[in-house]
Amino acid sequence: MPALPLDSAGKYVAAAYLVFLGVILIYVAIMAARLGRVEREITELDKLLEIRDEANATARKSTVDGPNSE
Repeated sequence: MPALPLDSAGKYVAAAYLVFLGVILIYVAIMAARLGRVEREITELDKLLEIRDEANATARKSTVDGPNSE
């Protein structure tokens, strides 16, 4: 004999599925937020790298040309 009659167990099974679905949705939302933050950080690092490369190229050009070249 089951712990609960099958006609009344359906509510609990449905509730368990809803809880599981809720946990999955919360997990996906947290992962989406983390992904967005990582993408923003990568974009910011890429911009900083471009600025550094431009500064290095400018410094190299002024060193090759010499301080008095016009």
